[in-house]
Amino acid sequence: MILTAALMTAFPAIADDRVPPVTDPVVIKECGSCHMPFQPVFLPARSWSALLQGLGDHFGEDATLPPETVGIISAYMTADAGDVTGQGVGRKFMRWVAPGSTPNRITENPAFLKEHNFPDPVWKDPKVVTKSNCLACHPAAASGRFE
Repeated sequence: MILTAALMTAFPAIADDRVPPVTDPVVIKECGSCHMPFQPVFLPARSWSALLQGLGDHFGEDATLPPETVGIISAYMTADAGDVTGQGVGRKFMRWVAPGSTPNRITENPAFLKEHNFPDPVWKDPKVVTKSNCLACHPAAASGRFE
């Protein structure tokens, strides 16, 4: 709790930190079974397509799904991807993505790194563990609120 309060004080909320929450029940169920279902605006459509084509080795895990399920997730994630809608935080993230590049981690985007430039102990905190654990510091992240 102290860590969260310190981070919130260090980075005050701004209106541009809201993104549409994930609403597709298949995305919520399948992606959310292992991690927070990330909002599509954080990556370009080509990145979501590449991630979904490589589910056999999804960051070291076998996340293979039936083709029909992958199709549903792909359609949802690519329709609202950052390079398609480009709203708010998504727009901020996309301006750092080189044209034609296919980033596969939201946490490697320069916009993310700029906003999350914390010392190693923050990332090693047992409540955080990984940079992709948005909910550790942003309890309303799944609903699209990152302040």
